[in-house]
This record gives sequence, structure tokens and C-alpha cells, in this order.
Amino acid sequence: MKLGRNVKIYAFVNLYGCEIGDESKIGTFVEIQKGAKIGCRVKISSHTFICEGVTVEDEVFIGHGVMFINDKYPRATNARGNLQTETDWTCVPTWVKRGASIGSNATILCGVTIGENAVVGAGSVVTHDVAARTIVAGNPARALRKTEPQMEIGI
Repeated sequence: MKLGRNVKIYAFVNLYGCEIGDESKIGTFVEIQKGAKIGCRVKISSHTFICEGVTVEDEVFIGHGVMFINDKYPRATNARGNLQTETDWTCVPTWVKRGASIGSNATILCGVTIGENAVVGAGSVVTHDVAARTIVAGNPARALRKTEPQMEIGI
């Protein structure tokens, strides 16, 4: 695990083999798995799960109970009936670009990119890429409109 400067980690957090950038804040009951990369000044709220293959760029907000998925076809067992191991599946990467915000209880399927300064509404299920500066919501998440300039980082 690699931690940047001034990272705040609250109680009951499970971090292993991940990278967390400077000044980020990790809430209670968060798990971040090996190979996940978290940028600088990121806020991850409680009860969130960030799995292997997820990259979160700088200044991203992740709400409470957000779930990331890294396997398109999850199975408990392999073709021989044994419990799967790392050799039995392929990790599909997901990317969250700078300044994006993900609302509480959203589910982010693998293989998507959430664009810079995009907003994912609470409870949404993201099944496809989200364009930069776009607000999406629903199940599956659909584009509603573009973000307002005051909502955007770095403008």
C-alpha cells in the first residue's frame, strides 16, 4: 500500500495493495483492493467498495455506499466446479476522471469511464461511459444535461 501526504483514514477501513494520493479522505467501512489507484484530494464516503482495476483521478467525490465491479461475468466456481481463483477471471478496468462526483449507492459496472467533472446521481447504475461535464441518473444511468460551470473543478 502506498499513502500520500496528509491522508485521513477513519475506523474500520480495509486497504491493501492500493495507492492513495495526497490529502485524500477515506471514510469508515471503506474497502479499497489491491491495484486500485486513488488520486489526490479525493473524498470517499463510508461503506464504499473500490475493487482492483479502478483508477480514481484527483478531486473526485464518491458518496456513501458506492460499489464498483471489476468482472463482467462473476462466478463462484470455475468450469471444474472449484472455487475461482485469480487465474479464472479477467479484471476489467474502470476509470473515474478528475473532478467527477458519484452519488450515494451508485453502482459502477466495469469497463466504463466516468468523464471529467461528470456527476452520477444517487442510486444510479452506470453501464456505459459517462461523457465529461454530463449529469447522469437512473437504472441504467442516462444523460440528463450538462453540468453548470460552478459545479466543475479547474474552470
